[in-house]
Amino acid sequence: MGCSGCSSARGCGTSAKGCKSKTGSCNKLNVFDWLNDIELPHGQEMFDCVEIRFKNSRKEYYRNSEELTLNVGDVVAVESSPGHDIGTVSLTGELVKKQMRKRKLAFDSEEVKKIYRQAKKTDIDKWVEAQTLEVDTMYKARTIAIEQGLQMKISDVEYQGDKSKAIFYYTAEGRVDFRELIKKLAGQFKIRIEMKQIGVRQEASRLGGIGSCGRELCCSTWLTDFRSVSTSAARYQQLSLNPEKLAGQCGKLKCCLNYELDTYVDALKGYPDTNIKLKTKKGNAFYRKMDIFKNIMWYSYQDEPLKFIELKLDRVNEIVEMNKKDEKPNDLMDFVELKEVVKEPEYGNVVGQDSLTRFDKPKHKKGKHNKRKKHHKHRNKNRNKNQSKNNA
Repeated sequence: MGCSGCSSARGCGTSAKGCKSKTGSCNKLNVFDWLNDIELPHGQEMFDCVEIRFKNSRKEYYRNSEELTLNVGDVVAVESSPGHDIGTVSLTGELVKKQMRKRKLAFDSEEVKKIYRQAKKTDIDKWVEAQTLEVDTMYKARTIAIEQGLQMKISDVEYQGDKSKAIFYYTAEGRVDFRELIKKLAGQFKIRIEMKQIGVRQEASRLGGIGSCGRELCCSTWLTDFRSVSTSAARYQQLSLNPEKLAGQCGKLKCCLNYELDTYVDALKGYPDTNIKLKTKKGNAFYRKMDIFKNIMWYSYQDEPLKFIELKLDRVNEIVEMNKKDEKPNDLMDFVELKEVVKEPEYGNVVGQDSLTRFDKPKHKKGKHNKRKKHHKHRNKNRNKNQSKNNA
């Protein structure tokens, strides 16, 4: 069974049962509490709201009106509509106040419900039993949606802790009329149904996976705000516009294209416009490519398009300033800096001196060979003594 906190088979260390994580954390939207070691001013009470994490990336805030002693990782029963839900404490203290301000959620809002109690054994058993139903419920719901002919994809199902309600997460390109679907699902599973439409990026964050970089997806581990990514981000970074390489598992452009974009934009401020041609007495040269962080640009003459001329950035800017003054250098080759030829050290080909089949030959054990040699030596010595006696 998967973990209740991260829905993965290996778990995250916060589930009551079924978590097999060796590190105690799956890094599923974990938050480092950097205010934990800072003491509150004299007379100020600790903030009474707590951040609770449910399945995957769903987090909500609840008020600790009963003044329970709660720590990160505690399983609690919280108010829901209807009944109660079971979640895991993911953050406490003053940092919760900052997180609520970030989400523009008022401290005295009616949306902030209360925490009932720490979860009992009966609550946890019922919660675990509800989790085991999620996969089968999702497959059956997909079958019903296909029978109804609805253009939608049900990607995940989350049961409430008391098994009285289930949230069906789905993706769809357009608007879907699922009123008949809700009636059939309610009759099939005998629970209250809530349909929630999510985007393809939210779907990827809930399902998780491994990216092309070899690490877990950013959207499922730490990324919470999904900013728009345009193809101009790839152009600034001199990347080929290949949809297969630039698209993530959600089918959209990768979020990581925005990570280094500001660095590239700042580095490109010192570069001339790539549409500007360098005018020389030999002819005009046009831009071919650049290495942004090595400050190198390549140009080619219109008469010699296959010949790339490597120029430093300061040399290119110098030629551009000369062209603005109606001055033309003789040739771009006059501005090419000669590279120092580094002599590579000579290494002896030790491996090549040996035969590749040298390990295929059987090895003789030294012990048996020495014993056999001593035996022959001793036998020859006795034979020589016998011959000398016979001669005498």
